[in-house]
Amino acid sequence: MDYKLIALDIDGTLTNSKKEISPRTRYALLEAQERGKKIVLASGRHPIGIYPIARDLMLDRYGGFIMSFNGGKIIDCSTGETVVSKPFPREYLSDIVGVLSSSNITINTYDDKYIYSDSKVNDYSYIERDILKTDMIVVDDFVSAIKFSINKLLLAGEPYELDKYQEKLQKRYDGLLDIYKSAPYFLEIMPFGVTKGSMLPLLLQKLDIRREELVAFGDHYNDMTMIGYAGLGVAMANGENDVKKIADYVCESNDDDGIAKTFQKFILR
Repeated sequence: MDYKLIALDIDGTLTNSKKEISPRTRYALLEAQERGKKIVLASGRHPIGIYPIARDLMLDRYGGFIMSFNGGKIIDCSTGETVVSKPFPREYLSDIVGVLSSSNITINTYDDKYIYSDSKVNDYSYIERDILKTDMIVVDDFVSAIKFSINKLLLAGEPYELDKYQEKLQKRYDGLLDIYKSAPYFLEIMPFGVTKGSMLPLLLQKLDIRREELVAFGDHYNDMTMIGYAGLGVAMANGENDVKKIADYVCESNDDDGIAKTFQKFILR
């Protein structure tokens, strides 16, 4: 198969445990783009946390894409144009804040430049701040402070407490919102139907690329929809077992150049 579009999760997939792209992986991605392949960086991150990686991989030069907020916003790197944007339904915001009021979980969201967090900031919120390399604005009244359009909420807290509230929130918003973990300490709350796998078809249509010509790499639960959708779904060896079960292929870990080795086997051969 002549694969034409490669969707790459970032954390735990494209980057190693040091949050770096290895030279071998970077070379493989640049060579693939030289051969006409398109790259889309598919992440739960805010765009500002993806742009430095996109620039390093020269996605602007080769016409690649950023898929941020787990598919909530897709940006054409060559033009800066937002191709797709799915806003979070604000009518649920107040109720979600109320459900979480007795927890130790931090609620986070974003505007174009900053993270906005409620007053229950914990250490996991600072992980998100450090990943994005941006400032955090802590507010006492979260609902009143968020007057702008948003694409997602990110809950940050102890894994055991997030598990408890994930079950509660999924029952409460069944069919209304999509709620899933992107890390043991992060719980994503998204507009219903907005996942990496559900938004990739819109990009394929724009590029006139068939599903069978798509390769998707990932390691965590928020990657399962795109791995299941892709013509070739690849799970990282360091990924969750549930992700590996649905993948067409399990490659080496993110610390062992899994992406580069898979490119050599299936894409650059």
